[in-house]
Amino acid sequence: MSRIGNKHIELPAGVTVEQADNKVKVTGPKGTLYVALNNGISMSVEGNVVSFKRANDTKQIKQNHGTVRANVNNAITGVSKGYVKELEMIGIGYKAQMKGENIEIWAGYSHTVVIKPEAGVKVSVDNLVNIKVEGIDKQAVGQTAALIREVRPPEPYLGKGIRYKGEHVVTKEGKRAGAGK
Repeated sequence: MSRIGNKHIELPAGVTVEQADNKVKVTGPKGTLYVALNNGISMSVEGNVVSFKRANDTKQIKQNHGTVRANVNNAITGVSKGYVKELEMIGIGYKAQMKGENIEIWAGYSHTVVIKPEAGVKVSVDNLVNIKVEGIDKQAVGQTAALIREVRPPEPYLGKGIRYKGEHVVTKEGKRAGAGK
């Protein structure tokens, strides 16, 4: 039994949900998103409550039940509040700046790295080392943030690199620390 798929979604003020063929159209103050509705899953809107039902209990439809509900819930949150991921660069000479809509990163290489954000995602840089990725599509925001972090992930000895704000990086002790034993 899908526990996630059976949960109801409360619609915030200003958000509308409509079903058209095999897509769900979610409209809110920040924009519009479309979510695919898998075969065997039906959606019903009663007042400001959205619920999902499955046609039968085959394994694939049971798996899709929770996934569709979660994707629609993410779309509702995106068009009402939006999603934000913040990254920080730690290391001497590490910096970033905007180049049009793209972000240009200096991260200890002999060249700069230019990253183009996903469609519908806005990237901004503050103090040359703090990067903010925001948008209404959770997947696109996460993917753009992952592409930026992938340029120079935090290394385990000094912790230098690009990391999510608040991310804890476990550091190792070096060779010299264990040499005196």
